[in-house]
Amino acid sequence: MDRLIYTAYSGLSGSMLTEQVIASNMANAQTIGFRAELHNADPMTLKGPSLEARAMTRGEVRGASMKQGALIETGNPLDVALTGRTMLAVQAADGEEAYTRRGDLAVDATGVLTNGDGRPVVGDAGPVTVPPGAKITIAPDGRVLAALPENPDQPPQEVARLKLVSTAGSRIEKGLDGLFRVVGGGALPADEEARLQPGSLEQSNVQPTRVLVEMIEAQRLFDMRTKLISTARELDEGGAGLMRLT
Repeated sequence: MDRLIYTAYSGLSGSMLTEQVIASNMANAQTIGFRAELHNADPMTLKGPSLEARAMTRGEVRGASMKQGALIETGNPLDVALTGRTMLAVQAADGEEAYTRRGDLAVDATGVLTNGDGRPVVGDAGPVTVPPGAKITIAPDGRVLAALPENPDQPPQEVARLKLVSTAGSRIEKGLDGLFRVVGGGALPADEEARLQPGSLEQSNVQPTRVLVEMIEAQRLFDMRTKLISTARELDEGGAGLMRLT
């Protein structure tokens, strides 16, 4: 009987993890540049000298969907949309370089260029800073151009260049902070051929309708596994009753 209970219990644990992943994707369906997380569950048979009758479930988040999200025009000169395998380099909370598709940029009070998560955007020489009061625009090749108000007749001057990288051929993984990093550590080289689309944003690649269906299916599976434990209890009680009769 313990085989049935432990197998059902492992299934319940896998269902809970699945629902957490689905809930996270649903909550970020409107987050700029979000990449839907992918969950995988595999049967894991316990090996031993006795009969191999237990098939446990092992689930884990195995990565993120890199499918292109829809692009929308915003007209904001600081909004940038990334396409293909291109990503934007930012500085993570631990100071290390990480990568994201979120391109809703802004200038904070200290003049540092940040994205919508508040992460400093990395350029050729570290976090990008811009002159105070300057009108900032971003070129398709990632150059950050600043027009100074005291020199209205002068064309915008390049003050930095965004670090754009290509993930093609590289192993990257998504962290709990939503940023991507190179597996094993390190940083990707800048891709001089990478281009972005100014004045636009890439939406989340989560499909709300599909995620809703996945949530319903996961909840039904959880209910089925819960009933399996109840069935195991009834069988156990029935067996104990027969033993008392004998």
